[in-house]
Amino acid sequence: MELEFNGKKTEYPYYDKEDSDDFPLTGFIKQHKLTEPEIIILLIAFVPNISSIFFTSIIHDYLPNGGDFPEFGGVKAKNHRGMIPTGETALYILAGNDVEKRLKIAKLFSEDHLFAKKGVLYLDSVPTGEPKMSGRLVLDEEYVDLFTTGKISAPKMNSEFPAQLLNTGLEWKDLVLCSKTMEEVGELETWLKYNDTLLNEWQMKDKIKPGYKILFYGPPGTGKTFTATLLGKRTGRDVYRIDLSLVVSKYIGETEKNLSKLFDKAQNKDWILFFDEADAIFGKRTNVRDAHDKYANQEVSYLLQRIESHPGLVILASNFKSNIDYAFTRRFNSIVEFKNPNEKERELLWKKYRPSEKSVKHGVIEGLARKFEITGANIVNVIHFACLKTIERKANEVKTKEDEIVEDNSIEIYTKDLLEGIKKEYEKEGKLISNLKNSDL
Repeated sequence: MELEFNGKKTEYPYYDKEDSDDFPLTGFIKQHKLTEPEIIILLIAFVPNISSIFFTSIIHDYLPNGGDFPEFGGVKAKNHRGMIPTGETALYILAGNDVEKRLKIAKLFSEDHLFAKKGVLYLDSVPTGEPKMSGRLVLDEEYVDLFTTGKISAPKMNSEFPAQLLNTGLEWKDLVLCSKTMEEVGELETWLKYNDTLLNEWQMKDKIKPGYKILFYGPPGTGKTFTATLLGKRTGRDVYRIDLSLVVSKYIGETEKNLSKLFDKAQNKDWILFFDEADAIFGKRTNVRDAHDKYANQEVSYLLQRIESHPGLVILASNFKSNIDYAFTRRFNSIVEFKNPNEKERELLWKKYRPSEKSVKHGVIEGLARKFEITGANIVNVIHFACLKTIERKANEVKTKEDEIVEDNSIEIYTKDLLEGIKKEYEKEGKLISNLKNSDL
């Protein structure tokens, strides 16, 4: 493709080449059926990421002795030594000084355009009173990654993005919940699968809100985080757990600013946002006694507004439903209770998380499930502890038989190690328990 620039033709890279199909940029252009002006704007935003002299060399051809070229726009950056294009750059390249054409091109930067909806590129903000089109034309970092490496890198957790990507090697079959909870989680999976069909094909987007808000509540260790992670894996979505310690600030207005950055980043992504221990920021509003109460209530109101307008799935997790502000709970699409597992569910958990079927003596699992009312997280911790004890014991056995060839690959977890692990779990929670013996089962 060629660009007419005051009579001189400049050939853009990557497009209309025989090998152009190898480039992710070309695939993006074809997938979204971009028009020629849209392609040019995309290339203008992309070029500084691969060529620092592209725009400066064009200007140098027309002003070899230096000089100002305000019609072309562009700004200098702090680290980048070349020119960063602005909205004015795009207007001039595509429309020159034709006012009617410039107005048409400016519409490509509107909020209802593909670029804005998908968060592909945007015009950076400018000081009050300066023209919007003088803002830097910025290609989102994720699309820079996509167009240069072929894949989008997951954002790293920091103060600018206070969220961590959740992953698991386990599968949906490893999830153990009571039937009622499982049924309600299944309804959430239905929304994830068919919401686009409901909004677009059934034309309901003007009648219902696009996002989905849900509360998971129940005691610690009952599977709230694990369920959210598996939902993402099962439906092909990234799940980000929000670190509220990086969000909440004692400084007025900072909490809202931190949350704004988070929601802006997630706005056009098909992510699941998971607020663990949500009481810290979604708790009940208080009576206003001082300035601190006033601004704390403003934070809650701001959150309510951002969550309501967010088009994706937001999951809040809390130990107690009553801790969450009523203004949030009445707006939830669904509220799911996670209960402590019953005996049958505990037995299933013990069996799923043991190393192998023969690693624990027959009857022990049933006894543990019957006698000890602990959560799935407790069971994982107990098995973890007992497995390490088993590895240590086998290693010591090898040391005492230095002159022998030891080829015992069997795994046998001693019941006493399991009981010791259970005792440790009870003690962590401040519960008293007498010394346990194998005979207790």
